[in-house]
Amino acid sequence: MNASEVKSTLSKYILADGIDIVWDLDRSHGSQIFDAKSQKSFLDLFSFFASQPIAFNHPKLATKEFKEKLGHFAIHRPSLSDVYTVEFAEAVDTFGRLAIRGHFDHLFFVEGGTLGVENALKVAFDWKVRKNIANGVGENGSKVIHFQKAFHGRSGYTLSLTNTADPRKHMYFPKFDWPRISSPALTFPINEASLAQVTQLEERAIHEIESALQNNPNDIAALIIEPIQAEGGDRHFRTEFLQTLRKLADDHEFLLIFDEVQTGFGLTGTMWAFEQLGVKPDLISFGKKAQVAGCASTSRVDEVEKNVFHESSRINSTWGGNLVDFMRVQKYLEIIEEDGLVQNASLIGEHIVSELRDIAESTGKISNVRGRGLMIAFDLPSTDTRNQVKQTMFNNGAMILPCGEKSLRLRPHLDFTKEDAAQALSIIKASI
Repeated sequence: MNASEVKSTLSKYILADGIDIVWDLDRSHGSQIFDAKSQKSFLDLFSFFASQPIAFNHPKLATKEFKEKLGHFAIHRPSLSDVYTVEFAEAVDTFGRLAIRGHFDHLFFVEGGTLGVENALKVAFDWKVRKNIANGVGENGSKVIHFQKAFHGRSGYTLSLTNTADPRKHMYFPKFDWPRISSPALTFPINEASLAQVTQLEERAIHEIESALQNNPNDIAALIIEPIQAEGGDRHFRTEFLQTLRKLADDHEFLLIFDEVQTGFGLTGTMWAFEQLGVKPDLISFGKKAQVAGCASTSRVDEVEKNVFHESSRINSTWGGNLVDFMRVQKYLEIIEEDGLVQNASLIGEHIVSELRDIAESTGKISNVRGRGLMIAFDLPSTDTRNQVKQTMFNNGAMILPCGEKSLRLRPHLDFTKEDAAQALSIIKASI
């Protein structure tokens, strides 16, 4: 099939309204993604919606041995929840050693970040209800505190949590009426005025949480938050606020869940964002760059003897993840460790943020530049301007993602280079 026929062919069967390129893997290298239709390369600042940790055709991924191994195991697909393999065990062990690194005591794997969140919630529901039954207060524990501008997924329980700027992602679908809290995000640069503003917003949010706890006695199973709200606009929270959430979770016996589907796996300059925020959650959900999705829990769940990590079939799925994905993430983790790519994300990200702040100051065309590691964003004056700049950047040879009402977000690979950063900054300057 010719590349020019791809979209028309797909449109016969699906809503084919994605990015107007046809990806050519063989001709994509490093952070350059090649379009088979236009025969042009684009600087990849979106990395398949932040899901690809390593740039294209990395030499350690391109070995004959690795390709043959993946191809061999792609022929069949085992149901990993019940049938184990040596390769599966090796990959999970690598994930535990290089990604989890002693932070958590229990792991659950599934496919898709939404289901990673969904099962983290189920861990919390089970934990809270069993606690309440043991304490003689009945089968309560069915509600989740969450935040405005959050994105946690598009199915099941997560639909009751997601409420970002684009209403098409959640409107008209049935939802639970769970407590939704105002979202006290920082504005940048941080100064006396912005600190005063965010402190006031935090006080309001904490009051709302305390009211939700009072109005729903024994019924709050969890509070869930993205350490940085991604689709909601790359909105950052102060460590002090997150520490208050930790204390509330301890004092009121609910689980603190960090949704690290997008912030996790090195993007922010640490393997998990919580590692640099001075707060350890009870649970995290993961996905995207991790290739496999799921949740990880501390031993706090073991306060309940028959929690979901000990009682068979409380949480499960047919596949339990995908063996080929496990083998790929094992290789990714080895490369990330060998090449120091988490540190690279921190250093290159710091440089890009500094340069973007200089652009903001010198041109006045962008504002609110913020970032941790390579999770970077900036604001334009309006939604229309943001959309125009996004298209101009595409025309100038870079693919970038929008977020929130008027922001653009950078989501490069972890092995983004200084040369890649220089090209990105040049295209941004030329496009604003």
